[in-house]
Amino acid sequence: MPYKNLQSFLKALKERELLTEIDIEVDPELEITEIADRISKKYGNALQFNNVKGSSFPLVINAMGTYERLNLSFGVTNLDDIAKEIAGYMDVGAYASLLGKVKAIPKLAPLPFIFPRKVKKGACQDVIIEPNLDLLPIIKCWPDDGGKYITLPLVFTKDPDNGQQNVGMYRMQVYDAKTTGMHWHLHKDGKEIYEKYRKLGKKMPVSVAIGCDPTIIYAATAPLPKMVDEMIFAGYLKKKPVKLVKSVTNDIYVPAEAEFILEGYVDLDERRLEGPFGDHTGYYSLADQYPVFHLEKITHRNGAIYPTTIVGKPPMEDCYLGKATERIFLPLMKIQTPEIIDMDMPLEGVFHNCAIVSIKKAFPRHANKVLYGLWGLGQMMYTKMIIVVDHTVNVHDYQAVAAALEANVTDESHLIITEGPLDALDHASNRAFQGFRLGVDATRKREVEFDPSYNQTRSYDAPLKALKVIPFDKANASQTAHDIMKENEKGEHRLVVVVDEWVKPEDLSTVFWKIFNNIDPKRDMMTGKNAHDRLYIALDATKKGPTDGLHRPWPDDIEMSDEMKAYVTERWDKYGIK
Repeated sequence: MPYKNLQSFLKALKERELLTEIDIEVDPELEITEIADRISKKYGNALQFNNVKGSSFPLVINAMGTYERLNLSFGVTNLDDIAKEIAGYMDVGAYASLLGKVKAIPKLAPLPFIFPRKVKKGACQDVIIEPNLDLLPIIKCWPDDGGKYITLPLVFTKDPDNGQQNVGMYRMQVYDAKTTGMHWHLHKDGKEIYEKYRKLGKKMPVSVAIGCDPTIIYAATAPLPKMVDEMIFAGYLKKKPVKLVKSVTNDIYVPAEAEFILEGYVDLDERRLEGPFGDHTGYYSLADQYPVFHLEKITHRNGAIYPTTIVGKPPMEDCYLGKATERIFLPLMKIQTPEIIDMDMPLEGVFHNCAIVSIKKAFPRHANKVLYGLWGLGQMMYTKMIIVVDHTVNVHDYQAVAAALEANVTDESHLIITEGPLDALDHASNRAFQGFRLGVDATRKREVEFDPSYNQTRSYDAPLKALKVIPFDKANASQTAHDIMKENEKGEHRLVVVVDEWVKPEDLSTVFWKIFNNIDPKRDMMTGKNAHDRLYIALDATKKGPTDGLHRPWPDDIEMSDEMKAYVTERWDKYGIK
């Protein structure tokens, strides 16, 4: 069922006992984060804090932080239902015959009604209050953050050339009661519109919606083409139009059912230091200069609830929104690359560091064709590692994927290193926004693809026995990680991974999180032959510095302070969380 607004979704969660309310006073600085992180890691309930220190507004967090709640937010039993529906719309062949056209009428009938509808009044403007961000329960997420952050803002802007609106989710660091940072980095549409205003020399109006129904929140994060209005996409997902109302102080239209609206402008000549911020990679993104948002008006609905989220080492709430993108946009990906059968983006890859795709292989080096096609496809260009397997492999079964890697990656030619764009948050590359990416062909090879010296009939090692993880204390070692990688070459293992000394080898989730985040494929990968004359791959997944050839700052891992951990542990029974 479509939800009218955020609170109707929260009501549905309460009815299903998927939301826990906490009435004891909590501190928005770190305490809420530590509570929510513990619950998120245990796949627990959404949390509503009714008594946040310094604010009269309740706060909700982790609302979509499980697959069950994510499916509920979209009104489906499985996200693949949405993907199948999209695929059905795009099946041009189904409309070719007269009978096909007739059968398509019921399916296509709702489409004209998904366009946003402008209304004169909206609940988001029930109350108009002074422009003072101190009134909102904005949280400080992690100890080394640059300050408090609005983490679920839907930032609405209007293109000065064509009047088309855009919405994106860009974090906003609070500097004081009336100003915040605006985290528009290089690859974002908001930054492009900002540059247009700069050229015109005009002040840039901005309206920020906080607390919309789940489809609108998701649409703001979705990797849509520039010509697609996010509110049309949200209307499609909820099967009814999004109602928009004109902002009080500018001409931007915002969701009428939002909890809060922040209206203001961005000064084109002003930039301030924004960050650090504990980001979705599990590391702090570094401080840099960004535009500044000036608040002129706050409006909100009666009984407004302030939604927020935290990001960090997976799993977190944002991981599930990423999974929604994985499933919903698969049919669109298949249009460009029809041989793709399925795709999985492991949570440890934080959605721009690793993707696993299965293909219906038809010719030698077919995987190479798919790899280059994916790297040329929208935001897939940022994906640092792509693994290609056969259609018979379940990409969501990591044991099966590991078996395919063990069996089919037999020669250095099956490892494809290429150079291209990288996500702004990639910290392993020697250069910001660009670097080396790794493609892995783990498909079964045809005869003409085989290394002639490779024995096709030999038995394979158990996948996890082929892996060796070596913790390494760089600061107190006489060796380098490369030395360790080299000396293990003639051992029994196929894959050796060197990690920092605190990583537990048996914690494979953390091991692969480190691999996906910390390697530059060209600098940190070594290949050779092991004791059985089979392909040997070694990866340096440790923290890097100048001695490793990296001259950019390396971010710290996100970790809550020991004091806050102890404080929350002491108070845990008082929260009433089961």
